[in-house]
Amino acid sequence: MADRRGADRYGRDVLSDDWRKPPRGRSTEVPVEVDMVVEDATSGFCGAVVTVDAQMGMIVLEDRHKKRRSFALGPGFLLEGAPVVLRPPVAAPRAPGRTASGSVAVTGQRARVALPSRIWVEGRHDAELVEKVWGDDLRVEGVAVEFLGGIDDLPDRVAEFGPAADARLGVLVDHLVPGSKESRIAEKLSGQPHVLVVGHPYVDVWQAVKPQRLGRDAWPTVPRSIEWKKGVCDAFGWPRRDQADIAHAWRRILGTVRSWTDLEPAFLGRVEELIDFVTSPPR
Repeated sequence: MADRRGADRYGRDVLSDDWRKPPRGRSTEVPVEVDMVVEDATSGFCGAVVTVDAQMGMIVLEDRHKKRRSFALGPGFLLEGAPVVLRPPVAAPRAPGRTASGSVAVTGQRARVALPSRIWVEGRHDAELVEKVWGDDLRVEGVAVEFLGGIDDLPDRVAEFGPAADARLGVLVDHLVPGSKESRIAEKLSGQPHVLVVGHPYVDVWQAVKPQRLGRDAWPTVPRSIEWKKGVCDAFGWPRRDQADIAHAWRRILGTVRSWTDLEPAFLGRVEELIDFVTSPPR
């Protein structure tokens, strides 16, 4: 009932709004982030989030005195004075992965059964380098890489393979430069539509790796009187007593290769050319 001045003698109706609402307001859910400054409402400990363990549902706070304490994610925190429920961080959408060759990684797909087409490379180290950088791509395409162990009998081996429109053959040769033995062998296969022989200018596939990956400005110049790989080991101060030492040297070199960016363009281009050749639809 109102008095003569029009005022409500009983005051406002305490049930007319949310009387259960806490003084600081209701808690809102907030994804926790590193460096977020929050306060544990129970203990009063206030600090920045330095660690988030979403799997365990825990965070670690560090106060201004560098003291750290662990807390469980959930309710009971204050953020800028307002109550919050801390939730695990929102996972950012992952960008498509990349293979070592720079291609978009294909996930959830089994490797194809090997196609009749093949890529032959001159040596075992060549094959290992191609596998490391292009292996994922080649498995998706179903192309097998095989090492030859030398190309002196390459024309006979090509004839035995029997290249065809649906069984192409790509060959990668070391030191394919004018006037070399390798160039004379490659010329014998010119004109065959289902065979492509390409090569890089390096004495050995080791040189296809950028020397900067080994902390060098350039590959050493090795006299012709010294076996090239042994000369490289001498220049780098690596053991080269036997084949095991040479194999270990190659593992060191191969171990520095992370992706196609660690390889020389003259090698990259030839391998990509071979892959395109053997995977193109038959004409």
